[in-house]
Amino acid sequence: MPHHTPLISTIVVGLVLAFALGAVAHRFRLSPLIGYLLAGVLAGPFTPGYVADQGLANQLAEIGVILLMFGVGLHFSLKDLLSVKAIAIPGAVVQIASATALGIGLAWLMGWSIGAGLVFGLALSVASTVVLLRALQERRLVETERGHIAVGWLIVEDLAMVLTLVLLPAFAEAASSASADLESIVISLGITLGKVVAFVAIMLIVGRRVIPWILHYVAHTGSRELFRLAVLAIALGAAFGAAELFGVSFALGAFFAGMVLSESELSHQAASETLPLRDAFAVLFFVSVGMLFDPMILINDFGPVLATFLIIVVGKSLAAFAIVRLFRHPNATALTIAASLAQIGEFSFILAGLGVELELMPEKGRDLILAGAILSILTNPFLFSLLDRWSSKREAARAQATADAAAAEQEALAAERAAAAAAREPLPVTPLTDHVVLVGHGRVGKFISAKLASSGTPFLVVEMDKNQVSDLQKDGQAIIMGNAADPDVAAAANIRAARCLLIAIPDAFESGQVVEQARTINPDLPIIVRVHSAAQEEHVEKYGATRVVMGEQEIARAMFAAVPDAPREPVLSSVQEADETADEHQDADTPVRHSDDAGTGPSEPAPSRQPAHQTEH
Repeated sequence: MPHHTPLISTIVVGLVLAFALGAVAHRFRLSPLIGYLLAGVLAGPFTPGYVADQGLANQLAEIGVILLMFGVGLHFSLKDLLSVKAIAIPGAVVQIASATALGIGLAWLMGWSIGAGLVFGLALSVASTVVLLRALQERRLVETERGHIAVGWLIVEDLAMVLTLVLLPAFAEAASSASADLESIVISLGITLGKVVAFVAIMLIVGRRVIPWILHYVAHTGSRELFRLAVLAIALGAAFGAAELFGVSFALGAFFAGMVLSESELSHQAASETLPLRDAFAVLFFVSVGMLFDPMILINDFGPVLATFLIIVVGKSLAAFAIVRLFRHPNATALTIAASLAQIGEFSFILAGLGVELELMPEKGRDLILAGAILSILTNPFLFSLLDRWSSKREAARAQATADAAAAEQEALAAERAAAAAAREPLPVTPLTDHVVLVGHGRVGKFISAKLASSGTPFLVVEMDKNQVSDLQKDGQAIIMGNAADPDVAAAANIRAARCLLIAIPDAFESGQVVEQARTINPDLPIIVRVHSAAQEEHVEKYGATRVVMGEQEIARAMFAAVPDAPREPVLSSVQEADETADEHQDADTPVRHSDDAGTGPSEPAPSRQPAHQTEH
């Protein structure tokens, strides 16, 4: 085996350098893409040391482009785009036009042709999918409205760049002809579009049936290795076939192969199976792009580099911000979109390489695009940090304003209650003694009151709902309308002389207030409370509940009791248990509290701190 193996050395050195510098970039909370580009700079001809084979690197990069575009197609979501089409489509189109116009203006100042300016401006107009999605994922914004708009915007940009990659060769061929005129350019573009339409039609008519069928057939073989190979064969084969048979780019063929495959139920598995190889070749693509970059441009052409950077970070961002605000979205959404798009990436590199290859743009344009990409990707995390700080300050100010308003409302409410308390007549105390006080007459309370009535046990209901109070009054039932946590209501219910207190309301926080008030009046009163979770049980017991009944536990006991030949547990009514508990209290020096075994019911959130009506609806 020969010792000089440029293919192996290019792959090995590229991956090792990319790993090392990518890890360093990640350590400083930057996109690893920066590390991959710098790895290419170190392996390129413009820096001392090892120089990788440029020709082989470009071919490896082409495979990376195919797999990148295949991945874009796999994750293409027409549903996501349509959900935000009202802003994403016009917004992306206007923003691309704005950035392209700025790029053409800078190219004109540097003495370039209109074609060079067009390629240069388009390359500056499209954001990096990798950088944008990572920034949104780190901030959990992907599933928010802002995230949906940003992703939809990105999809429109990607589609525009796919179309550009298809039409650019035809445009370059027609423009380079000595007899080129508008008619010949239009004819050339029309022929290219015709080939693209033919390819798309075949992919949508034949590919949508054949490709999923092939994958399903391979999946049923049970061979993971064969399935992975089938996915790669589809991606690379569609790209190669599109280029050979229809004269369109590898990128378009791979994109449509991924898009067709995305409709299959096996698309997620296909994406996961090809992800490692796709990532590896994508890294080699970025390394090959970095090899083309001459760092001296940062010194020799500082002005154009700065102008390019400002177009990406300032020009694009201002255009995006203005567009989003014109659609009446809030500042937070506009700033998120602006920060997300203030960088360029993989499509820019592909377009720049194609522009140089077609001799539409000078190599200096590619260097400016690479410099702008590196600087913008370096800057992007800081832009999001500023956005996070602005959001935090805004949320803090909003929370403070809400707290101030709530405090003012509470003060006004307290003053109103005090005035009402001073003006209202005192509630008459019920003549009942040795009675049961039932708080709440909702679904649970109605069952309890029916049992108490049938057993002849005297009881009084405390309820806040006017309709419930009216119905109980018509039935001649002893009733007090009000909140049982109110000292006047508790005194009117004669809790001091009551047999026990049953709290059937669903809100554990309010139940705790009722328990606390009742325990203040009658330290020995048996208090039975309804709860839904162990956390609520702990809460009401803290205030002095004697017994806690958890609905889920009682359901479980009833279901177990229905099992044939299952051992039976003695069942006591709540009133009987209360009587026995009262006897125990009379014999003891201090109150004894009982509760069911905690933890058998499902865990629920802690009770709300907001007051609730005592009737459960």
